[in-house]
Amino acid sequence: MEGVNGKKVGHLFENISSFVRQCIFSVLSVGPVPSHIAFIMDGNRRYSKKQNLIDGNGHRAGFSALINMLKYCYELGVKYVTVYAFSIDNFKRRPEEVVSLMKLMQEKIDELTKEESIVNHLGIRIYFQGNLKLLSDHVRSAAERAMVKTSGNSKAVLSICVAYTSTDEIVHAVQESCEEKWDEIRKLDANNDGGNLVRLEENVKDKDEHRIGVINVDRHMYMSVCPDPDIIIRTSGAARLSNFLLWQSAHCLLYSPAALWPEIGLRHLIWVILDFQRNYLYLKEKKKQS
Repeated sequence: MEGVNGKKVGHLFENISSFVRQCIFSVLSVGPVPSHIAFIMDGNRRYSKKQNLIDGNGHRAGFSALINMLKYCYELGVKYVTVYAFSIDNFKRRPEEVVSLMKLMQEKIDELTKEESIVNHLGIRIYFQGNLKLLSDHVRSAAERAMVKTSGNSKAVLSICVAYTSTDEIVHAVQESCEEKWDEIRKLDANNDGGNLVRLEENVKDKDEHRIGVINVDRHMYMSVCPDPDIIIRTSGAARLSNFLLWQSAHCLLYSPAALWPEIGLRHLIWVILDFQRNYLYLKEKKKQS
């Protein structure tokens, strides 16, 4: 009996919370709403120590915080959410910790793609961004399955950056751009009646055509599936990007609440949205000037 009453109370509380959020978001929606918010999920291990949790439970609490934040962003109308889940530099941690995190990552990826998951309920498409070759076979397979399973979802996009650093992303994009340009030059050369590359280089127009520019690099970035972020939120109060979205963050708002990642909540999101709206015209003007 007590269990039934507890469920009823919990259901009632969730309905009230949902109604309050709808009221708040309807007011916020009068102003500009960001299309893309990125999160650096910092503080899971510190939260675990702070709460005297066993290993891994801090990250589990962080996963719950991510699910809540996904729900809030969707309700507000944010189309793109990106999270920094695992840096290439994190592979330098203790081997047993890396193995534990990989197992937890595989578990949570599979959880995200279940039929009844919030991802499918809200119509969220998942992308995994980074050097996925560095992941274990099991985790990489789980990530690939998740991308295939959610490929038909179109209401929102969740990009999960794993085995990722911005410098690796930029190097990858430049390499891909160079290979693409060389392929173009070889094809032109082959169709040029046996002409050679020297002849192409003597033509200023051809040199301009085959010069690699920002647009070429942009197209080959891991994050090319999303617009540049409007806001980057890093929890735990650290005011640094830690090699995350360096290419894409020139004109976005940065917010560093003192809360650890598992402690992040609705109030933090409301605060940063209000700050974004206060600075919207300034940020918009900076983007135009670039």
